[in-house]
Amino acid sequence: MRRAAQLLCVFLSTLALAAPLSAKERLGVYQGWAAFRDPAAHRCYAIASPEETLSKPIRPAFLSIGFWPSRGVTHQIYVRLSYNRSANSGVILSAGGRRFRLRAAGDGVWALDRRMDLAVVAAMRSATSLSIETIGSDGQSIVDTYSLRGAPSAIDAAALGCAGMKTSAPPN
Repeated sequence: MRRAAQLLCVFLSTLALAAPLSAKERLGVYQGWAAFRDPAAHRCYAIASPEETLSKPIRPAFLSIGFWPSRGVTHQIYVRLSYNRSANSGVILSAGGRRFRLRAAGDGVWALDRRMDLAVVAAMRSATSLSIETIGSDGQSIVDTYSLRGAPSAIDAAALGCAGMKTSAPPN
């Protein structure tokens, strides 16, 4: 129970850093995952922090699945790495026995295209954990591991949270 409380504190502090408090509405918390709606940005997302990190993190890492109805974007994968990666190192996401080579820029990582986004989400729905692996700028391995308990519910809550949002572009 104490471990769960510690993880919850780390998770909530990561969420606070990941999105401004005034800009989001909590849609629900599902074990290690949470879902939010950000009406100002016309987006919804499911988000989690890693359950385990192999290297010493220099920033809070997170994995999110985003929805932007005004852009026609759904189920978009985004990962913020816990450590600076080597510029020439690829990033591999593993879930449910599947491996995906992702696109990285700085500390951010995305799927290559919509098809890969959907394949990653499908793999997440049938897996118990997900790992992000790369090589750090110091040559050490970076492995961020996420529990997927609650992920399908949080993803569905984010999708439903944006279902009623207008599909027109947000005002500038």
